[in-house]
Amino acid sequence: MINQMKFRLSLFALMLCSSIALAQTKIPLRNSLSTETRAIRTNVPMTNSIQKAFASGTRDFTGKPGPNYWQIQVDYDIHAKLNPRTQTITGTETITLSNNSPDEMNMIVLKLDHNIFRADVPRGSSVPAETTEGMVVTRITVDGENVDLAPMPRPYRRNSPPYKLRLEARDLDQTVARIMLASPIPANGVATLEIDWHTKLPGGEKGQGHRMTQRFEDRLFQPTQWFPRIAKYDDLRGWKTQPYLGPAEFFNNFGRFDVKIEVPQGWLVSGTGVLQNPEEVLMPEVIERIGQITDSDNDIMIVTEEQRGAGKATREGESLTWHFSAEQVNDFAWATSADYVWKATRATIPENGPIPIHMFYLPEHAANYEATGAVGRHALEFYSDLWVPYPFPQLTYQDGPSLGMEYPMVINSDIGAADHEIAHQWWPMMVGTNETRYGWMDEGLNMYMNILSNNHSRGEPFDLDGLGMQYGNFSGGEDEATMMWNANYAGSGYGFQTYGKAMMMLSMLGEIVGDDEVIAAMKEYARTWAFKHPSPWDFVFFLNNALDQNLEWFWYYWLWTTESVEGSIQNVSMDGDLTKVSIQQAGEMPSPIVLKVEFERSGSDTGSMENAEMLDDQTALVRWPASVWFDGSRTYEAVLNFGTRKIKKITLDPNQRFPDRDYSDNVWPKEMN
Repeated sequence: MINQMKFRLSLFALMLCSSIALAQTKIPLRNSLSTETRAIRTNVPMTNSIQKAFASGTRDFTGKPGPNYWQIQVDYDIHAKLNPRTQTITGTETITLSNNSPDEMNMIVLKLDHNIFRADVPRGSSVPAETTEGMVVTRITVDGENVDLAPMPRPYRRNSPPYKLRLEARDLDQTVARIMLASPIPANGVATLEIDWHTKLPGGEKGQGHRMTQRFEDRLFQPTQWFPRIAKYDDLRGWKTQPYLGPAEFFNNFGRFDVKIEVPQGWLVSGTGVLQNPEEVLMPEVIERIGQITDSDNDIMIVTEEQRGAGKATREGESLTWHFSAEQVNDFAWATSADYVWKATRATIPENGPIPIHMFYLPEHAANYEATGAVGRHALEFYSDLWVPYPFPQLTYQDGPSLGMEYPMVINSDIGAADHEIAHQWWPMMVGTNETRYGWMDEGLNMYMNILSNNHSRGEPFDLDGLGMQYGNFSGGEDEATMMWNANYAGSGYGFQTYGKAMMMLSMLGEIVGDDEVIAAMKEYARTWAFKHPSPWDFVFFLNNALDQNLEWFWYYWLWTTESVEGSIQNVSMDGDLTKVSIQQAGEMPSPIVLKVEFERSGSDTGSMENAEMLDDQTALVRWPASVWFDGSRTYEAVLNFGTRKIKKITLDPNQRFPDRDYSDNVWPKEMN
C-alpha cells in the first residue's frame, strides 16, 4: 500500500511539473497579420454521410459507384388539364416508387414546389409574380388506401405511449410534405401512390427569380416544377427534406414519365419527351413537315404565324390531349400557347445520328430565335464529343417568362442563354448531381464547359489563363460561402459559390496537371456517373484516380475553404551559375511554383534542369510541386541552374492560374508603371 501511495505521489508531481512547463512555453499572442508558418491540410474532410456510404459499400476511394450502389426509381403517369381562363392546372397522377434501397421506408417525402407561391412559406431571394394558394392536394392514396390529409395535431406528452402508426400526410401547405405510412415499404419493395391536385400558375410583372413567373397573362403558360413529386432518397442522407427556397434548383430521382396534357384546340404544346399521338392533335400537313426535320441542317417552319389555330395547325375539338413519353429522366417541363409559332432543325449526335431541335416562340420574339437552331446544333454536337453523346431523342426551346432554365430535353431560353442551358443536359439531366446542396457540380462545371464551347464555336483554342488568379479578388470576403456549404442556404454568396468559382478552380487544376488531362478525366467521370448520383467526394476521388495524383490538398482548399495563394517573388540573388529566387506564399492555400525564365539573347548555351521545359531558345518554364510547402513554410528558395546564361526576367505563375490579389509582385525585376 505504501509503495502504491509513493507511486501516485510521484505521478502527481510529474503531471504538475508538466503543467508548469506547458504554461511556461505557451504559444505567444498574435501581433501581426502575417505568420511565419501555416498548417497545410493534405486530405479532405469525410463527413458522417460519406463515411456511412463508404461503410455500406455504395461509394469508395475509386470515385466510382461502389459494389453496393443503389438508387430508387420513381415513374409517373400524369393527366393534367389547363384552364387558361382561371390560369389553373388540375391534375391526377399515379406514381410508382421502386424502393431499390436496403432500407425500410416508414414515410414518403413529397416535393410541392408550387407552395413557394403561398404567402406563408419560407423563401430565399426569389419573389413570386403572384401570391396563390400554391399546390392544393385534394386526394392521396398509397397502395389503394386513402391518406388522411388533415390529421389531428399530436401534442407531445412526456412518458406517453408511442402513437399508433396511421396513414396520414403532414405539411401539405409547405414545399416539403410527409406521408406517414402505417405499413412501411420494405427494402426492394414497390409502392403505388395516386394524387389529385390543382395549382394556379403565377403571372404578372413583379416576379423576381427563375420559375417565379410561369405565364404571360392567359396567353402563354410555361409550367415548371408543377406537379407533386417524390423527393430524392439516397445512400448519403436518406430522404431529402430541405425546403425549396427558390434560387437552388432541384435534385430528383430518375424514372419514366407518361404525361397527358389537355388544352383548348388551337394551342400548341411542347415538352419533355416525344409526342406519342401526333395524329390526334396535329393536322396531317404539320406531321408531314415534322418528318422532314432531320433531313438537313436547314431551319424548317413547322407552323408559321398564318398556319396557327384549330383546323390549320391542330385538330379541331373543344379540347385536345397531347400525350408525351420520356424514359430515364428526372423531371418533366412543358409550355403551351395558341400564339406559338414552331420552327425546327436538327443536330447530328456522334454515335446516335440526327435528332430534331424544336423551337416554340411568340412571333414578336422571332429575332431572338433566328440563330438558336445553329447554336443548339453546335452545343449538342460539341458537348456530345466533349463528354458523352447526348442520350435523349430531341431538344426543345420554349419561349416564355422564365428565360434561362433547363429541364430534360427542354430549355426555357432564347439565343441568350442557349449554350449554357443546353449544357445542363449533361449535368444534372444525365449526371444527376445534387444541385440544391452542391450547385457548383451543376452550374459551376457548366460555366467551365461553356468557355470551351464558346471558343470552339469561333474556331479558336480555349484559353483558361487568368481565371484561377481572379479568385484572389474574391477570397476573404465575409459573404462568400465555401463550395461545400449547402447552396440552398448560401444567401448573397449563392451566385459566386454556385456559378463562378468552379471554373477558377479548374483553371488552377489545368496548370497543375494539364487542361487536356482535366477534360479527359471529366469525360470518364461523365461516362461513369451517367444516370447516377455522384457526390463531391466521388468527383474528387474519381479525378484523383484518373489523373493518377493525390490532389486532396488542392480539393480541400478550393472546396472547403475560401483561402488563396498570394504568391510573390521576394528576392533574386546570383551565386556563380546559380540563381536563387525567394518565393513567398502569404495565403493559406499552397500551390506549385511555376517560374517563367527569360534569357538575354547573348551568352553561352543554356544548361539543363530536370524540372525545366524549354519553350523556345530564349524561354524556360521551371516547376516545383506544391509539396515543397507541406512542411508549413511560407518561403521557398527556388534554385535555377542554367549555366552562364544571363537571366533577363523571371515571372511567377506566368499563366495567372493561382489565386493572387496582387500580381505586380510576381515579376522580377519589378516592372515600373
